[in-house]
Amino acid sequence: MESHALDELDQRFLHILQLDARAPFARIAEQLGVSETTIARRYQRLRGLGLRISGQPVPARLGLTRWLLRLHTVPHAATTIAEALARRSDSSWVTIASGGTEICCAVTTRSRHERDVLLLEKLPRTPQVTAVSAHCLLHMFTGASSTWHATRFGSGPLSGDPDTPLPPVTLDATDHALLDQLAPDGRAPLAQLAAATGRSTSTVQRRLDRLRGTGAIGFAVDFDHELLGYRLSARLWLRVSPAHLRTVGKALATHPEIPFAAATTGPSNIVASGIFRDPHDLYRYTDQQLGPLPIDAIETAPILRDVKRLTTA
Repeated sequence: MESHALDELDQRFLHILQLDARAPFARIAEQLGVSETTIARRYQRLRGLGLRISGQPVPARLGLTRWLLRLHTVPHAATTIAEALARRSDSSWVTIASGGTEICCAVTTRSRHERDVLLLEKLPRTPQVTAVSAHCLLHMFTGASSTWHATRFGSGPLSGDPDTPLPPVTLDATDHALLDQLAPDGRAPLAQLAAATGRSTSTVQRRLDRLRGTGAIGFAVDFDHELLGYRLSARLWLRVSPAHLRTVGKALATHPEIPFAAATTGPSNIVASGIFRDPHDLYRYTDQQLGPLPIDAIETAPILRDVKRLTTA
């Protein structure tokens, strides 16, 4: 039976991809001191173990609104409802937590009508749903595109929104075609992107550089964190006084345990996702990392199952 253990080269490779998901294999090979053939072979092995790189539009830069839905269901109904949410093209990060009766789901809406249909009509009329809360994501501190725990070689780049809001980026048909191609494979070759868009490779490269430069696209590097030794994930709901909101959010963004943190509406005004080796690691993090911060209250919800991790819309 083939071993799924990851050695230091695998972990360093994953870290480089987290920093630049489309980095050429030749450059990665040079950084790691191995041949390009070795990197190509390692990449295919990691893909076989579940590595996925996806180009994701960044809602805040495209004038879209991101919601985090928190649903409570009757016993035994969570899986069916979570799978229905996962089939929606506008959803991502669908998880089941808290004893199997809580669902958390991120949804992107383009208009008031889309928001109202989901939040005011569909979900409240689902009989197995006992409670619904919708939290509008106000500001991303970290996690616009990174989805797995940063290894001991360092954390990834902060991908949060700038402090000063920028005007939305306007996309045309070519940009949308690029996003469609990059959603299932963020490392799709330029030739493939050119064929799909009917543009030259040089034009595609310029368009891609523009999308990345304006922050309209981010690249999610998704990998099973259990293969890295991290077997517990949890969602953290933090209540922080407004005076300390920025301080706490920016502190979370520096913690390698936290791949996602955002300011949100609702009684808990910061939500974060954390990845830990085991329950003691979560305790240590809460005590030593969160304890010194000006946090008024913390609610921890262990994640039992990832139903959907990335959107392919």
